[in-house]
Amino acid sequence: MTPLKLRDRDAIITKNNIIFRVYGYFHPPSAYVCDVEYAPSAIYKSTDPRAFRAKGKQVYYKFYTDEGLRFVQQNYPQHTFFHAPLQQRLVGVRQKLIRRTRKPKNCFKRLMEKPPKDALLNVLHGMFSLLTTRSMLQRKDFGVFGSLLHSFYHPNFSDIDLIVYGREKLGKLCDVLKEFYQEESSLRNEFETEEAIKRKHWRFMNYSPKEYLWHQRRKMIYTVFEDEKSGRVVKTEFEPVKKWKEIRNEYNSKTRVIKKGWIKAVARIIDDRDAPFIPSIYQIDPIKVLEGVKVENLQRVISYVEEFRMQTGRDEEVYVEGNLEQVVSSTRTFHQITLTYGPRYYEQVLKVLKKCDA
Repeated sequence: MTPLKLRDRDAIITKNNIIFRVYGYFHPPSAYVCDVEYAPSAIYKSTDPRAFRAKGKQVYYKFYTDEGLRFVQQNYPQHTFFHAPLQQRLVGVRQKLIRRTRKPKNCFKRLMEKPPKDALLNVLHGMFSLLTTRSMLQRKDFGVFGSLLHSFYHPNFSDIDLIVYGREKLGKLCDVLKEFYQEESSLRNEFETEEAIKRKHWRFMNYSPKEYLWHQRRKMIYTVFEDEKSGRVVKTEFEPVKKWKEIRNEYNSKTRVIKKGWIKAVARIIDDRDAPFIPSIYQIDPIKVLEGVKVENLQRVISYVEEFRMQTGRDEEVYVEGNLEQVVSSTRTFHQITLTYGPRYYEQVLKVLKKCDA
């Protein structure tokens, strides 16, 4: 079987019509680590009013938080596999169980080639036109995921989830968005006021809502578009995904990641080039371990938590709390602090050590 070439946020549809989203870039040769996004009503029903999706007569339900992971682990163990570097089973899809895939880049191209047929697509076209009048960004630089990718969006209520491919294009996008945010324009920063967190159920223990607001605001990729034609205010996210030439799978079958406990530390960021992606990787110069094992070769923070993507930049001093791990490969051994799903999920944090008006 010819290996499939997939990357973060590409979609996988299995033979039982569960929709998965490829998660990150570290995968074994014949399978993909995934998030579980949607399941058809024939096998899953949700009581969450946000979860309902319809595509013609076919009804799907969206999973939130860890619902999808638990659903698959309990009901479809064939969609888990043993991941040698972590020495544990992960949720994902083996290539032989993939029925079809959907590529965000191809879908965006199709949506932009045809005249918009409804209010949401009209917003998409209008916003894209606005961005390209100010920059050299092109259709090939973007993709679309979420309900638009799977054609079960609601034209009057759905948000827009877009992808921007590559570090260079992300930089150009952030620059042009910053220009719009500073003007009286139809594009504004979603996190410019506290309204963005007003109804947010907050569970992080070491990260306040106001700190979150400050960090999110400066990321630039969370946008609100005010569409005059429909009168709608449409939230849009621009999710960074690596270009193919930027992708490198760090964990081969001989790599081992060994858990060493919990750590609290202060560090300085010395490299943030992979901060926009999942996993977000920050090379660090440790300043002080406040709690936990003091180890040599503490080199980086690696985060699978979306809240901590693009969280900090080069030369900034940060506080970090999470899982201490030792990475052992055939060529090197080092330590890292990992932020990911687990029992102490809401204790984890990565934040800039400065006053955020908190």
